[in-house]
Amino acid sequence: MRSMADELFELEESFLDPAVQDDPFDTYTTLHEKCPVYKVPENGLYMVTKYEDVREVLTTPSIYSSRPGTGAGGLNEASKAHAQVFQEKGWVKGRTLQRTDPPEHSHYRKILGRVFTNRAVEGMIPRIDEITHSLIDQFIDRGQCEFVSEFALPLPGIFICEQLGLPAEEYETFKKWADAMLAMSQRPLSPDEAVIQAEYEVEAQHHLAREFEKRREEPTDDLISALVHAHQEDEPFTMEELQDLMHQLVTGGFETTTAAIGTSMWLLLRYPDQMQKLRDDRSLQKNFIEESLRFDSPVAGLWRTAACPAEIGGASIPEGSAVMPRFAAANRDAEVFESPEVFDITREDLHKHVAFGLGSHFCMGASLARAELMSAFTAILDRMDNIRLAKPLDDNPHKFSFFLRPMKELHIEFDKI
Repeated sequence: MRSMADELFELEESFLDPAVQDDPFDTYTTLHEKCPVYKVPENGLYMVTKYEDVREVLTTPSIYSSRPGTGAGGLNEASKAHAQVFQEKGWVKGRTLQRTDPPEHSHYRKILGRVFTNRAVEGMIPRIDEITHSLIDQFIDRGQCEFVSEFALPLPGIFICEQLGLPAEEYETFKKWADAMLAMSQRPLSPDEAVIQAEYEVEAQHHLAREFEKRREEPTDDLISALVHAHQEDEPFTMEELQDLMHQLVTGGFETTTAAIGTSMWLLLRYPDQMQKLRDDRSLQKNFIEESLRFDSPVAGLWRTAACPAEIGGASIPEGSAVMPRFAAANRDAEVFESPEVFDITREDLHKHVAFGLGSHFCMGASLARAELMSAFTAILDRMDNIRLAKPLDDNPHKFSFFLRPMKELHIEFDKI
């Protein structure tokens, strides 16, 4: 049944409850049936959950703009305190890749797109494989590891640092900065907490500014140098544009792939019949990766702003409202995916999933993320047998986040092959 007016529907538990965020899938089913476009009462965000509606939001930038408004909940004291730190001590980031619409968006995407073509990613695979095996080498003889910190985080972390031309051994520092860059959108913060996170990000900004200047004087073959020497309509990127582009590359390079690798391993542990099926037929590995992305999407959704009054999914959305196409909910839509609650690596409709978004903002790093997942699980299945949980997970195994799915930890044991 399509929704009544979204303001009339209330969930039994707050969608922002940490337990609901940790396992939101029953809630998505309820919303699909009773309120496909749900107005989150705590912040006024319109969350779009049905597959076709999510596609409409993602492919209609004239109505659902990527240019930021004031955000869900408006400019509160925390966001004001956060912004003031950048005004006084750092740089107020420009609006570049994720925060623009075509045709402006297309200029930035064209420049970065040269780095992440399928051909370019194919050339990166040997180095990804080297990092993958070197990480496994560090714990394979122990027969156990904490999978998130020892593998899922450092694999994409080391690789993105190398691509950016930053010291790979300092990936944990860059992870701290990436967390700070996303902090305001992960959960509600107090003004004091917001200032602390902004200070961390300003620390990153000044570090990156020094790197920009080094590349201006002595160009190299890394991604930072490519950005510094790229020209936007015959003008080099400003410091504000460079800071915003790096914000997106750093956070995308760390957070989403780490979550995808950790979740994929957890799914194999939860569904041992599927792990055995994968071991028996390794040609299913690509399907396994796509089913993992569909079943528990690493990015639950991203923000849009209603550029004009809109009607979708039975709801009226006022101009200027924050809107979130919820990828994770769309990927569990029973009208599109048969038995969507079943984890099935032989599923045939996986090309439909929207874990990487859709349209002009389709994730630029999708090919790289897939390559990292393929490398990771090829090596894991080649080198480890009888993989099992070594320590029970928390009741809520994910860190609280409104739009990402980071696991706290995942202790595993295995037999060395």
